[in-house]
Amino acid sequence: MFKSIFIKYVSVFMCIIVVCIFLLASIIATIINTYGTNQRLSTLSFACSSMSDFITDDYDTANTRNFSEYLYENEAAIHPVMNLLSGNIGNMLVFITDTDGNVTVSGGSTGIVLETEVVFNADGEYSVPSELITQLCDDKELSVTGDLDGFFVTENIVSAKAIYDNNHVFLGAVFVCSTDNGVDALMVDMNKAILISGLWIMLAALVATYFISERLVAPIREMKRAAEAFEKGHFDVRINVIGNDEIAGLSEAFNSMAQSLEELEDMRRSFLANVSHELRTPMTTIVGFVDSILDGAIPPDKHEYYLGVISDEVKRLSRLVTSLLDISRMQAGEKKFNMQTFDVCETARQVLISFEQRIDEKKLDVFFDCDDDNIDVFADPDAIHQVIYNLCENGIKFANEGGKYGIAIKKLSSKQVEISVFDEGLGIKEDELKYVFDRFYKSDKSRGLDKTGVGLGLYIVRTIIEAHGETIHAESEYGKWCKFVFTLPVEAPKK
Repeated sequence: MFKSIFIKYVSVFMCIIVVCIFLLASIIATIINTYGTNQRLSTLSFACSSMSDFITDDYDTANTRNFSEYLYENEAAIHPVMNLLSGNIGNMLVFITDTDGNVTVSGGSTGIVLETEVVFNADGEYSVPSELITQLCDDKELSVTGDLDGFFVTENIVSAKAIYDNNHVFLGAVFVCSTDNGVDALMVDMNKAILISGLWIMLAALVATYFISERLVAPIREMKRAAEAFEKGHFDVRINVIGNDEIAGLSEAFNSMAQSLEELEDMRRSFLANVSHELRTPMTTIVGFVDSILDGAIPPDKHEYYLGVISDEVKRLSRLVTSLLDISRMQAGEKKFNMQTFDVCETARQVLISFEQRIDEKKLDVFFDCDDDNIDVFADPDAIHQVIYNLCENGIKFANEGGKYGIAIKKLSSKQVEISVFDEGLGIKEDELKYVFDRFYKSDKSRGLDKTGVGLGLYIVRTIIEAHGETIHAESEYGKWCKFVFTLPVEAPKK
C-alpha cells in the first residue's frame, strides 16, 4: 500500500497537518474558553454584587429582622429583579440561600435544572454544600466552575456573595449561575473555519507533495531505466540534469558513473581486441615459419635465420603474457609491495649502466642530475627499478641518434622526491599525451621504432606509481623531446 514515495509523502504530510490542526484547534479553543469563562465570571460577579446590594438595602428597610421571613414576604419584589438581571445577561439562574445553605428564593433562566435526586433534603428544599457556605463566611465571595458536588446536573459557572446586615451579621448568600460562557457560537464558527482551512491546506499540501515527489521521483525513474539498460550492456544512456540541488548532483554523479562504465566497457572491448591481436600476430608468424620449415619451403641454409625470428616472437609472446599476469595481479591486489627505504639515485645509476651498450649504439649524450649523491625514498625497490627501467628503455627506443638523454632526480620537499626521464627524439603529439599510459596504446602506430613492444610498459609503470599513492605524467614537444615525470614519498605515510 505504501510502496509509492508519493503515497508515503502524502500520508506523512496529511498526518502532520491533521495533528497540527487538531493542536491548533485545541489551543485556540482553550484560549477562547478561558477568556469566555473569565468574562462570564466577571459578568456574573457584577450581577451577584448587584443582587446582594439590593437585598441588603431592602432588608435594612424591612419591618422584620428574620431573614427567612423577609425573603418569604418579599419574594414577589425580589423575583422581578432576578428576572431582570437574567434577561440582561441571558441564561442565568439566581438563587438566595439562608445561613444553612437552603435555597429559599430562585429566579431567572429555567434552562438550569437542579438535581433533586442528589440534593433534595428532607424538608423538600434545595441545599448547596455546607462547605461553600463556610467558605463564603470566611471569604465573603467566591467564583467557581463545576456542578457544586451534584447540586447542578451539568457544569456551571458560579459566582456567590455573602449577605450581611448593617451589624455585619451573616444572613445568607446570593448565587448567580450560568451554563453558558458566551463563546459557544464563536467556538462553532471557529471550528467550521478551522475545518475548512484545514481542508484547503490539505488540498494545497496534496498538490505541493505531488510536484515535490515528482521532482524527486522523476530522476530516480530515469536512473532505474538507465540501470536496467546498463544491465543489458547499453552504457550510452544518460539522464537529464535539472537545477543544482542534491538531486541534480546525484544525476551528475550518475552520468559520470555511466560515462566511466562506458569507457570501461570500451576499454574492455579494446583490451580483448588488442590482446587477441597481440597474441595472434606472433603465433601466426611462428606457425607460418614452422610450417614452412617443415614443408621444405624454406631452404636449410635459411633455417637459422627464421628460427631466430621465431625465437624473437616467442620471447615477445612471453613478455606479453608476463605483463598481462603482472597487471592482473596488481589490479586484483595480489601483488604485495615490499615497502622500505632505499637510495633511488643508486637504482637509477644501475638502470643507466644496464643500457650502456644501447646508449653507445645510438651515441646518446647522457646526463644524470641528482641533488645529492644519495636520496632515500620509501617504496618497493624492485617495483621502482621496473618503473625506471621501462621509462629508460622507452626513452632510448625513441631517442634520436646522438640526441640528449638522461635522468634527473630532485627533492620537491622534505616529504617528496621527483624523478624524470628525458630524451630528445620523436616526442608525443599533444592530443596523444593523455593516452600514453593506456593499455596497448602505442604512439608509434607504424611500429617503425617499436617492433618488439606490446604497449603495456607505460600502463604497468602508472599502475605501480599509483599503487604507491603518487602520480606520473608525460610532457612533450612533438618532434623534439619527451619527458616522463613521477614522484615518490620520502617516508612512510602516517596511518
